[in-house]
Amino acid sequence: MRVIISGGGTGGHVFPAIAIADAIKKEKPEAEILFVGAEGKLEMDRVPKAGYSIVGLPIRGFHRKLTLRNLLFPFKLLSSLWKASKVIHDFKPDVAVGVGGYASGPVLYMANRKNIPTLVQEQNSYAGITNKLLSKKVRKICVAYDGMEKFFPKEKITFTGNPVRREIFENDITTSEAKANLRLVENKKTILIFGGSLGARALNESIEAGAELLREHSEINFIWQVGKLYYEEYKRSIVAKLPNVTVLPFIEDMASAYRAADLVVCRAGALTISELSLVVKAAILVPSPNVAEDHQTKNAMALVKKGAALMVKDSEGKENLVKTMLNLIDDEAKCEELRKNIQHFGRPDAAREIAREVLGLV
Repeated sequence: MRVIISGGGTGGHVFPAIAIADAIKKEKPEAEILFVGAEGKLEMDRVPKAGYSIVGLPIRGFHRKLTLRNLLFPFKLLSSLWKASKVIHDFKPDVAVGVGGYASGPVLYMANRKNIPTLVQEQNSYAGITNKLLSKKVRKICVAYDGMEKFFPKEKITFTGNPVRREIFENDITTSEAKANLRLVENKKTILIFGGSLGARALNESIEAGAELLREHSEINFIWQVGKLYYEEYKRSIVAKLPNVTVLPFIEDMASAYRAADLVVCRAGALTISELSLVVKAAILVPSPNVAEDHQTKNAMALVKKGAALMVKDSEGKENLVKTMLNLIDDEAKCEELRKNIQHFGRPDAAREIAREVLGLV
């Protein structure tokens, strides 16, 4: 049995794709899996590290603003369609899976044309344009939020939740071991702050704006993942020089980071929310406004309405974020309420459910 898994661009697409691949291999150890991603994107590095082969397409996104890069888009798309067709011809998959992101469009389009069964997995509460276009032809659509029939044909939808790598939430790491792994002071409460795999400038600026408040709270450990794009800029910042702040470009060991944290401050991507639900953490969500249809705010509000997280608007971060997180970590009753409510959003078997849907198409 052969499976193509396509898509990527961000950790929110790449890590669910890897989790699905792992689940397929667990169900069907003899399965051959090939990833198809976008050249130069995160998946080209992360997928081989997870033990899978990957082929890159020259595809790039179409910018909403008029740019020179948009003039190249038709040529990149045609080239990607041709290469996707060749990959499918050579690999001969029994089924193709799309997880969103640039590469999934050409691959699933060509797979559908060749009558290969296809499935897409939509992580967000607001469907991405690639998945909306593909939904007309694919056989199955796996979703993580209610009400997705406003984007997709209802008869194709299966509610599975978002797949999360099992090592994130199924491990034997103790809090003491986690803090030792990250070189944190063991008897201090810990706040984990991160802005996704590449980082988030506005989130970093909000933390930097609260430097004086952070200086006053030496009794707290702060793990501040600024992102690879911003590490050189922030590693010498005022906050980075505080002895109780650990500044990182990227967190390889997220299992330890989550285990060590008493409170998490982060964006509201679908994968992040799924992880928070499974590791059961009190969280403050700062949705990115720079995403299609403001879907991160919709993701965050789904939790806020259920008393499962707090939200600080991106535009209000510099003024309110540090104050909000310091107040919350001192309010154990509120943290416990958030932890209790967020776990209801967790779907620990999402990857296995999606894998079985994939196998059912073959």
